[in-house]
Amino acid sequence: MANRHLARSIALQTLFEWDFRSMPDNELDAIEKRDIAEFAPGIEEDSFVHKIISGVEKKRKQIDDIISKAAPEWPIERISVIDRNVLRIGLFELLFSDRKEVPAKVAINEAIELAKTYGGDASGKFVNGVLGSVYKELGEPGKDEKPKKKRPADVPYEKMPIQKLGGAVVYARDGDDIFVALVHDVFGHWTLSKGKIADRPEISSESPEEGTIREIKEELGVDMKIKEEIGKNEYIASDPEKGKLRKQVHYFLGEAQFIPLKLGTSGGLDDARWFKLRDIANLNFYPDTLPIITKAVNILLKK
Repeated sequence: MANRHLARSIALQTLFEWDFRSMPDNELDAIEKRDIAEFAPGIEEDSFVHKIISGVEKKRKQIDDIISKAAPEWPIERISVIDRNVLRIGLFELLFSDRKEVPAKVAINEAIELAKTYGGDASGKFVNGVLGSVYKELGEPGKDEKPKKKRPADVPYEKMPIQKLGGAVVYARDGDDIFVALVHDVFGHWTLSKGKIADRPEISSESPEEGTIREIKEELGVDMKIKEEIGKNEYIASDPEKGKLRKQVHYFLGEAQFIPLKLGTSGGLDDARWFKLRDIANLNFYPDTLPIITKAVNILLKK
């Protein structure tokens, strides 16, 4: 269910912040309430979010011991914060949840999807390997159960729904300095502002340029003038309702005025900031956005 998938994502956000900042256990409730209010207000599965977080908190030592045994070459402190907490969620559901509520295969598959969405390139494979080892030790419960319904994710690549997005490297000039506007997500990465385009009836005919300008305005609060297109990419993502999607992103270089940024209500983002061009080299970027940013920087340095 979509709400359950969102609930797991919120639980991961909360556990990530708590773990990354080495916060005491008694801070978890406050982080959870804030994350739900900010990223999923009105979610029907808020009790499910709390069940996962409190369960991981109570069973953490036992779960971490299991991770250490299942992945002996990876001490728990060397596993990335994202992967570590995805494993904690997956193992809590696999080992301690009611199997009627969360079948073993669902616990594993949901953890793998979280790893693919929020982790690195190898996170899905790593999580699959660890949870798969534990699953075999348990005797592969539910192995012979037939799925109730074929998931939309089973469709071949050429028949996957396409979702179009527009993103931009937004820059501004202030005196002799060039600044770039970046957004920060709850998993610790600086990234480019982007959003869905042509996915609502009232804007179904908008071009990638028009959609990107609109999204930038909604997310950063600035009016952008597109200078040129600087790249395209396509990747496959999982939607809890639609299954596998082909996400096609158009990236543009756009100029705006150097005014204070106003972060919109996009889920998963917690900051928006201008950076001087020379200061962005050491920021934590996702691998797929780095080539786009690098190309934009090279263009701006020639201007």
